Amino acid sequence: MSKPLLSVVITVYNEEDNIQPLLEATYSALSEIDYEVILIEDGSTDRTVAEVKKYANERTKLLIFNRNYGQTTALAAGIDQATGEYIATMDGDLQNDPTDIPTMLQKAIDEEWDVVAGRRANRKDGFVLRKIPSKIANWIIRNTTKVYLNDYGCTLRVYKAEIAQNMGLYGELHRFIPVLAKQQGAKMTEVDVKHHPRIHGTSKYGLSRTFKVMADLILMLFFQKYFQRPIHLFGGLGLLSFLLGTLISFYLLILKILGEDIWGRPIMILGFILILGGIQLITTGIIAEIIVRTYFESQDKKTYRIKDIFQGKA
Repeated sequence: MSKPLLSVVITVYNEEDNIQPLLEATYSALSEIDYEVILIEDGSTDRTVAEVKKYANERTKLLIFNRNYGQTTALAAGIDQATGEYIATMDGDLQNDPTDIPTMLQKAIDEEWDVVAGRRANRKDGFVLRKIPSKIANWIIRNTTKVYLNDYGCTLRVYKAEIAQNMGLYGELHRFIPVLAKQQGAKMTEVDVKHHPRIHGTSKYGLSRTFKVMADLILMLFFQKYFQRPIHLFGGLGLLSFLLGTLISFYLLILKILGEDIWGRPIMILGFILILGGIQLITTGIIAEIIVRTYFESQDKKTYRIKDIFQGKA
């Protein structure tokens, strides 16, 4: 089989009512393009699998997970299976519009962009629970990573295959895909895309992800700034810690020389616990993350297990 121009990777989880209109809209939008569609069924408990098998065409492949792994892992599995020169990603909840994909693909080809990211110009989500937290998260990520995109939460993007397939997606890093792409030297741009209100099903996201995003941001900043030179981070913290400890010890020594009793003073005990405990917790978390990445990448292991693969027919 010849290599298609475009692979469209779509993650679905409990989206049974969305499958038929999603596939029909996708096939219609891509009718003039040599494409393949890869759906990743992320451990759904409804009839999502049956609906995909019912409406899939011969260019559609369905990856069925044995359990729910999360959006990042589902995207990684779909990207691994993609054979196209370009890869487009989108959600399966009908809020992304597949009619935007041909325009984004053409822009990537004509202007030689490595990544064309969607920007939801008129977002159809709740203002308090979705828009405000998203705007805050986008601002923080944009200004800390210095990767200046406006909408990190929009899954609709088009990538050159070599960029998408070498990003190393783990955990819940899908929001930071532009940062991962930038680390590979990707040239990227943003375009306005359509966004529709959710009609069927319920959102899988809420305010609970805020702390996860912040934790992942710390990891991203580490990989972005210190992955190849960790001594700049740990050495700096170590020197600062040593200096503070020395100053405290010198201060207590002076008090001892002056005849004061320094044993059991809060400044000595609390300072020691907070400084060493904080550094230990931070470095343990980062080192553990590096160990996990090394475990998967050095042995070419996957972070998921596919139970079955279904190929649509004409």
